Amino acid sequence: MQISLQTYRPVILKFQSLIALLLLCITIGLLSDKFFTVANGWNVLRQISVNICISVGMTLVVLTAGIDLSVGSVLALSGAIAAGLLRNGIELPANNLYIGFTVFGAIVAGILTGSVLGWFNGWAITRFKLPPFVATLAMLTIARGLTMLWTEGFPITGLGDSFTFLGTGWFLGIPLPVWISGGIVLVTVLLMDQTRFGRYVYAIGGSESAARLSGVNINRIKIRVYTLAGALAAVGGLLVTSRLDSAQPNAGTSYELDSIAAVVIGGTSLSGGRGSILGTVQGAVIIGVLNNGLVLLNVSPFWQQVVKGIVILLAVIIDKSSTKGE
Repeated sequence: MQISLQTYRPVILKFQSLIALLLLCITIGLLSDKFFTVANGWNVLRQISVNICISVGMTLVVLTAGIDLSVGSVLALSGAIAAGLLRNGIELPANNLYIGFTVFGAIVAGILTGSVLGWFNGWAITRFKLPPFVATLAMLTIARGLTMLWTEGFPITGLGDSFTFLGTGWFLGIPLPVWISGGIVLVTVLLMDQTRFGRYVYAIGGSESAARLSGVNINRIKIRVYTLAGALAAVGGLLVTSRLDSAQPNAGTSYELDSIAAVVIGGTSLSGGRGSILGTVQGAVIIGVLNNGLVLLNVSPFWQQVVKGIVILLAVIIDKSSTKGE
């Protein structure tokens, strides 16, 4: 009995991310005896937690047929703002006043920073009808410049044990960043599956004109989506800053590429309207395992960029092929 590969094509497309992850793990495990160790496993989970936070927000953006290139810079500025306020507070020379910040206050300030930057992205895109690529590319530069101004080009260190616990601590035997990213995934899945907001996001990506005729407030939803993307990038920034006990001016560089790769590999269409949060989580795990494997195999950082670029290209090609086949 002759079996055609075409028969299994729907199944392969449905589980392509899991199949790719399994093959990747087996390949790296055969090449490095350090890969399948408990310590390395926890290390991978800590690293992908940051990308999951960013990529969940990116998924919402891409589902509306948009893109956000600013998440890496927003991550850096949010982390720097939180670290600066926690370390130095705010001095008002005119009133001879000093305002100190607790860990909670600094965290809130960091998330608010990301939210405001995300809101500005959404406002610029909807108010001036700018292409998301252009608007967020501008924010990438603006936020990076503001980070350099805030930090004066130097790392902000010595943030205290209470803050660093956010990125290095454990709870019930699991790293705290894994709990945080898992909570974000759970809440966002419920948001997308159980609320009108989620349905509207898919509707806008599927057909913006049809969604508008159905009474959906396109501008409002898009602004909320980009605000959430900025807030989640800020959470990623807090995790990075707390793990390193340092706010680096160049933090988050190229993080937007890993995020977009996770979204596309996870099956979300760049044309919008099709994809899932859980698919993005699978994509983020694949990118995290790939990054970890390349490091364990002592691959040059320059070649790592080449490999990730090829992976992104292949993911987009597969996405286009599967879209045509539907």
